[in-house]
Amino acid sequence: MPDAVRRWVAGWVVSRGAADPVAEPWGFTVDVGLPRHTTRHVLTAGGESVVRKVAASARTPGRWLKVFEEPEKVLDWLGPDWTPDEPGFLMTAALRRETGPPPVPAGYRLRTWTRGGVTRALVTTDDGAFATRGQIALPGGAGTAVVDQIETATEHRRKGLGSLVMRTLQDAAAAQGACTAVLGGTPDGRALYESLGWRVTAPLVSVFYDPKSP
Repeated sequence: MPDAVRRWVAGWVVSRGAADPVAEPWGFTVDVGLPRHTTRHVLTAGGESVVRKVAASARTPGRWLKVFEEPEKVLDWLGPDWTPDEPGFLMTAALRRETGPPPVPAGYRLRTWTRGGVTRALVTTDDGAFATRGQIALPGGAGTAVVDQIETATEHRRKGLGSLVMRTLQDAAAAQGACTAVLGGTPDGRALYESLGWRVTAPLVSVFYDPKSP
């Protein structure tokens, strides 16, 4: 699992344009540079003592922890000043080239483009309204791609658009030499990813420092 985390971090920073990850004894620190997400600490080493130690040194608003443990344990270790984001999963999949481009449902348009090591896919309605998007990053020289920011508008769900974007991105990464892929998924996306051959590697807990008023 630590190797999958390392590959996820390497691709995520390319996808988001974040700073290069800094290796730590317990994992990685990444400067993200957003007002409410300045820095994230990704823990490849688990356990209560490690989580508590890292959290104690990161008690600043805008700091996030990413921990691969069961949510109940992590929240109990951290206490009320750390607020959880939605639960997640680290997931992996093997990649292979598609035999042909996936069909685009009637009434929709698909556009893809690649820049800076990141391929993006956007699905809109014929009149240009947003339907689905996603992106995949392939760090230079890496054989593992990282899927990121898959999103479908509520009114366009259950129409095969998420599958269309995922297959398009996976095929693009495979064409560039990637043989595996990794992502941080949410409960909403898990069924879609598993239908495409992805498997859960570990639970993923995301928390941010949010001190409560006395």
